[in-house]
Amino acid sequence: MTVTDHNSTIRRARPCRGPICLVTAMTAALVALTLAIPADAAETGAKPENPAAGAPEEISFDGFSDWLDGVRAEARERNLKATTIAALDGIEPLARVIELDRRQPEFTLTFQQYMDRVVPDSRVQKGREKYRENRDLLREVGARYGVQPRFIVALWGIETDFGRVSGGFQVLPAVATLAFDERRAAYFRKELFHALQIIDEGHITADRMTGSWAGAMGQSQFMPSSFVRHAEDYDGDGRRNIWDSKADVFASAANYLAESGWREDQTWGRPVRLPERMDPTLIGLEIRKVMADWQGMGVRRRDGSDLPDRQLRGSVIRAAGDTGPAFLVYDNFRAILAWNRSNFFGLAVGHLADKIGDQ
Repeated sequence: MTVTDHNSTIRRARPCRGPICLVTAMTAALVALTLAIPADAAETGAKPENPAAGAPEEISFDGFSDWLDGVRAEARERNLKATTIAALDGIEPLARVIELDRRQPEFTLTFQQYMDRVVPDSRVQKGREKYRENRDLLREVGARYGVQPRFIVALWGIETDFGRVSGGFQVLPAVATLAFDERRAAYFRKELFHALQIIDEGHITADRMTGSWAGAMGQSQFMPSSFVRHAEDYDGDGRRNIWDSKADVFASAANYLAESGWREDQTWGRPVRLPERMDPTLIGLEIRKVMADWQGMGVRRRDGSDLPDRQLRGSVIRAAGDTGPAFLVYDNFRAILAWNRSNFFGLAVGHLADKIGDQ
């Protein structure tokens, strides 16, 4: 769940989230960038920066101990358990987290390069295998939340390579470090207290609460606030366990989409061919028209055939702003963007889901 739009210039270092099984230096950076702050961060103004090149700025943690005492005092005011507050004991700020936050790599990928790295054939094949392995559970979860299972599998695959890599940072120290840092203190202080709430409710212990350097947790890479709002205890053991329980992982992802407006009777969209003289002001998510209107303007399926007769409302977008292939996208695409506000990400999820198919 990121805040950036990966359309043509990709920024962010997101350790341990997203497309992991890649080998080149550019790919390694791409793996990092897909693992950081969810779309929720954008709602609170926690937007990434692009630091200038040069020597890293000096990192000072003077006053961290006194600041942490203030966190403890607020935790007591919130009536958190003494055992929960004790989880803050011994926490030290992590310089590495600040370094990653300050020095997020910047490089450019075309849409096709992004897709080749995020949705390679190997991920498609693995996605089909994971679907078959978990078919009964996925169908049950999909029916309950009204989300087609292939999209649950696609999100799982793109976020953490189907649970293989979900982050190696302890969440409390990582989020506390970012909450102490002035740049995005307000947002991460809220995340810190959400993390403490999760521990207080017994969903996970502090030592097992692991995730990315920015606090995105578990196989679904939820920030603590997303966990509080969307995570589900589908296996009924009293804990919402997005680290180890596939039932909870699948249900939490499905619940997130459902609460973001997902429609089970629709797909995400489709690639289309635009007429040569398409009015550029009609391209963008802010413009919605029914299928017949797009058909009348000359928009066709990628193979040149007519659009479906069903009169869904959709928007025409290009993958990379004014360039790249065109797509007609529906409300479910917007639900995916609620998870991660990136057209590249949304198109990758849709493409992977289509390739996995219903089984």
